[in-house]
Amino acid sequence: MKKEFFKRAAIGSLLGVFISTVISIIVSMCVNDGTYYPVVPQLTKLCGSQTGAVAVQTAGNMLYGGIMAGISVIWDMDRWSLLRQTVTHFAACTLATLPAAYLLHWIEHSVSGVLVYFAFFAAVYLCIWLGTYFGMKRKVAQMNRRVSELDS
Repeated sequence: MKKEFFKRAAIGSLLGVFISTVISIIVSMCVNDGTYYPVVPQLTKLCGSQTGAVAVQTAGNMLYGGIMAGISVIWDMDRWSLLRQTVTHFAACTLATLPAAYLLHWIEHSVSGVLVYFAFFAAVYLCIWLGTYFGMKRKVAQMNRRVSELDS
């Protein structure tokens, strides 16, 4: 399990940097003033330069992407109930996401900023979980139909 965690984490760290780069390009295109915005101004101010902020954000996104990909091994714990897997995965995602969002200035540094971000995060998590759950349920039903057709 540890080997799989680190394998996924290595891939996830690269994906974290890729996804954050794509997001910064999309944000820059939406601002549409001809300037590239690789990081939020608050992080640039905190780091003292845009280059320093990009370095910090890149390292943070590598770590965040690695953790998020690595913790997907929770879904491979066949002896665990779906409830235990879900609660553990949600807690691990929350413990990775909220500090990253706060430290990299993706959210407002206030109680309301953290609460709004957590509510948004939880809603997105729930939507993804429900979509995955019902998609898997549909696939199981299809497989059961095929098995019963073969038995007939």
